[in-house]
Amino acid sequence: MSVLAHGVGSRTDLPIPIGFALYGAGAAILFSFAVLLLFWRRPRLGGSDSGRPVPAGLQRVVDGAPLRRGLQALVLVVAAFVVAVALFGPRETSRNLAPWAVYVTFWVGLVPLSLLLGPVARVANPLRLLHRWLRVLVPRAPGAGRLPALGLWPAAGSLLVFVWLELVYPGRAEPVTVAVFLLAHAVVHVALALWFGEDWFAHGDGFEAYSTLIARVSPWGRRDDGRLVLRSPLANAMATPAQPGLAALVVVLLGSTAFDGLSRTVFWQSGPGEANDTLSGTLGLLVMIAIVAVLYLLGTRLSGRLAGQDPAVQPGRYAATVIPIALGYTVAHYFSLLLLDGQTTWILASNPFGADGVDLFGTYDNRVDLTAVSSDTIALVQVGAIILGHVVGVTLAHERALLSARRARASDQLPLVIVMVCFTLGGLGLMFGF
Repeated sequence: MSVLAHGVGSRTDLPIPIGFALYGAGAAILFSFAVLLLFWRRPRLGGSDSGRPVPAGLQRVVDGAPLRRGLQALVLVVAAFVVAVALFGPRETSRNLAPWAVYVTFWVGLVPLSLLLGPVARVANPLRLLHRWLRVLVPRAPGAGRLPALGLWPAAGSLLVFVWLELVYPGRAEPVTVAVFLLAHAVVHVALALWFGEDWFAHGDGFEAYSTLIARVSPWGRRDDGRLVLRSPLANAMATPAQPGLAALVVVLLGSTAFDGLSRTVFWQSGPGEANDTLSGTLGLLVMIAIVAVLYLLGTRLSGRLAGQDPAVQPGRYAATVIPIALGYTVAHYFSLLLLDGQTTWILASNPFGADGVDLFGTYDNRVDLTAVSSDTIALVQVGAIILGHVVGVTLAHERALLSARRARASDQLPLVIVMVCFTLGGLGLMFGF
């Protein structure tokens, strides 16, 4: 497996026939929808004020400056170290720690961390610390008033830049590319934070917004009064505040993982992507994002029209219901990457600069253990993650319909459910090169 390919790749060793997987997945979505219509007739998940408060002492620690500043300083040191390794370490990608640390350990590892601990990127974002140090240069933030209107659109753009780098740019695995990206990302976002204020990071930093999005299906939540609570991940997702650009952020995630799957198919490699150049990759990425966006807009707007509601507000209203689907796609694409290629980070960390005779942890001569997880397990996790994500998405969409109209007719929700079935079948088909 190469760091040049960040998805799990195309697998033909699915332990059940791909046809059964596709039909079974579609049937699971439709069956869950039917069950919801019959037995889920009123809102059940609770609002943004639901949840069990954590001990006050724990909240003081979590929200306290010592923990946050300490984590931010630690991550800043690690990031500076990764940049140094990228610039002065081995030139070969296979022996340089930086690409593996960024594309695998950080990018993929952010998902389980956010699921278990909440929005960790927001708490530990080192750029917030840099901004605090440099804030004396611009004591007042002239553009702070514009942030609410911008919503999460800047974060969607920031995330698009990274997934383009990760999936399209030919030199993405070169250590110097990693160093330039990390430095440019820091400079751009700190400069924008000086103009818009510290809240810019929540609105514009793609990594922080991505972690916060994934944390919406974690058990950690916040009530409207700021109290830290434990609650059902489903209730947490439903409590996601409506923001401009939330749907765009989710669509970028779905579309980019769809392109990741497409780029590993024979159709792409022997057809539109045969040149393996920046232009074809960029167009492919944008087209897949556009397809996801069009399907989502059609499904939500048509559902709203059938329910007698304003179609224009439906994409934003149902955006949170697509978060589990995006998470399912992400787990399916990156599960094996983290468990297998993730080993390389710890192997290379034993001698990050490639110096003769250095082996800090005694692992530098180790090889990736490809038997750490079986191909059957990988395939089953891929199928299960996509199906579970869509079943949860249908459940949240049904709950949202109940909250919006106090009744949920099958005809009103059917367009969005059909779109979710299309996402399921398309995701599985691309995952296994069908």
